[in-house]
Amino acid sequence: MNHTLRSDAFLCDAMERFGDAVFRLAMCQMRSHADAEDVFQEVFLRLLRDTTDFTSGGHLKAWLLRVTLSRCRDLRRSAWYKRTAPLEGLPEAAMPENDACAELWNAVAALPDDLRAPVYLHYVEGYTTGEIAGMVGCRAATVRTRLYRARKHLKLELEGNDDEQPERFSEAAGRKGAF
Repeated sequence: MNHTLRSDAFLCDAMERFGDAVFRLAMCQMRSHADAEDVFQEVFLRLLRDTTDFTSGGHLKAWLLRVTLSRCRDLRRSAWYKRTAPLEGLPEAAMPENDACAELWNAVAALPDDLRAPVYLHYVEGYTTGEIAGMVGCRAATVRTRLYRARKHLKLELEGNDDEQPERFSEAAGRKGAF
């Protein structure tokens, strides 16, 4: 075995601890179960070969999510991806367990990519705007602007459906993991 590869135990532990977050972010970005699975596999293969010395579990998780975003962006830019048509909508695997949040989740899934990633990372994974900025490669002020625009878009989208939506949005947005 090549000594530059990480141990199987390290990889299994990383997949156990952070695999769900990687897959959910890939689903959020790609909106396709098959594409999210491909991204998931490629992210953990990259981890297996990477030589970064992770200082904590938080450092490893941030690295995995940053690589996930990068891989999703690369896949969406590929010529192959641009020539294919999706065969499925948002699968059940990415839907929230709470039916009350399903409408909010659908609205988030419909956001443009540059707004969807900060919303997911902030409200689901609990990252600060500074941490998100490092992951997506922009300034913290840009992340705050994207979050503001996303909230504004979601509010308009959900208010247009019925009068109870603003309350449900504010309650769900205030809970970590609402998506």
